[in-house]
Amino acid sequence: MSGVRLTAPVVLPCDPACSVLRDAAVDVDAGGRITYVGPLATAPESSAPVTALSGALLPGLVNTHAHTPMISLRGLGGDLPLLRWLQDVMWPAEGRLDGADVHAGMTSGCVELLRTGCTTSVEMYFFADAVIDAVTAVGSRVVLTPGIIAAPGWDRLGTWEQMRDEVSARIDATGLRSGPGERIELGYGPHAAYTLAPDALASVAEHARERGALMHIHVAEAPDEDRAQRASHGSVPALLESVGALEGRVLAAHSVHLSDADVALYAARGTAVAHCPGSNAKLAAGIARVTTLRRAGVRVGLGTDGPASGDALDMWAEARLAGFLARVTSGDAAALTAAELLLMATRDGAHAIGRDDIGALEPGRWADVVHVDLTDPAFAAPEDDAQLLSNLVWAGGARLVRDVWVAGEQVLADGEPTRVDRAAATAALRAVAARLH
Repeated sequence: MSGVRLTAPVVLPCDPACSVLRDAAVDVDAGGRITYVGPLATAPESSAPVTALSGALLPGLVNTHAHTPMISLRGLGGDLPLLRWLQDVMWPAEGRLDGADVHAGMTSGCVELLRTGCTTSVEMYFFADAVIDAVTAVGSRVVLTPGIIAAPGWDRLGTWEQMRDEVSARIDATGLRSGPGERIELGYGPHAAYTLAPDALASVAEHARERGALMHIHVAEAPDEDRAQRASHGSVPALLESVGALEGRVLAAHSVHLSDADVALYAARGTAVAHCPGSNAKLAAGIARVTTLRRAGVRVGLGTDGPASGDALDMWAEARLAGFLARVTSGDAAALTAAELLLMATRDGAHAIGRDDIGALEPGRWADVVHVDLTDPAFAAPEDDAQLLSNLVWAGGARLVRDVWVAGEQVLADGEPTRVDRAAATAALRAVAARLH
């Protein structure tokens, strides 16, 4: 792959100030890294071919919590609370999935994510080879934290120790990151404190720390999921702290039901949160205290959760809903501004998972770039910086996405994936769904 210069009337680098650059360029080297972002007029001399684009360029969105292969189960148990949905509908259906089914689901899901402008997803799922193969085929990026669980029916995939050891063996063999453009990162996915004993949580956390890997776990998602853990330790974060499981790179998905002490503990330990407002709302799980977490210095990213619970793999919809809920619960019409929501979907999400090489258009980071259309009537005043950001987040969204690059390679062109056939991927997904529904 040769380098390229991308130019556009607007570039949103998603720097901490959420700047709006006009008539700008993004230079990408042959290795897929960004070398320059700034005004075209002051760009360095370059012999790289130029791709001149209309509209705006921004970094690929970062989905900090997903179970994308569950896309084949979309719509099942749609009106149930979390535990009944999981135990009575999802887990039995998932018990019928095999590696080929997961590959079909992940392939279709990766295409859907790219078409919304999401280039990276943090996945907790099983059949790791199938997930990796699908991501590699589509050309997106994944932080894969294979599930580790000890719950009825899941022993068909082995004990929690075997699940843990398989992840450790993978990391020891390939390193944390691998593949072209380091598209694959490995971590650990202990499911939750109510599906793993404290000693298991402690052991998985130790394996993750030893390898510098991300530990990705569901925490305090619904009020009735962890009564025993709260009775014994006061809260799930307190339980995790008691066994040393909040040390290292920890991503706590959901974290809806937290006390002030839990928030302070997260802040002290550097624990990050994946906020999934759509799934939490649909399952009537509650509303996470996002503004409180952010004010305490806790890193917070956005996630869609699985497409069987949140249903849509649309980070723009999650960003809007996060903003709406923050404003309603706080009574503050300025809680989570458009700029803050855009950063939560990009830079902050990357920061939450400990990645400083994605989530922004900056020299040295991977060229994960999204091109969006500015001719859409969502943009009432695109020449005004504040209005452009506001219109993009509140009125625009996924339908604006036209092209996507990952590590400098174009993987979506005019809304269609470049590496796989979308119709074929959808047909394979529907074949799996027809057997399971």
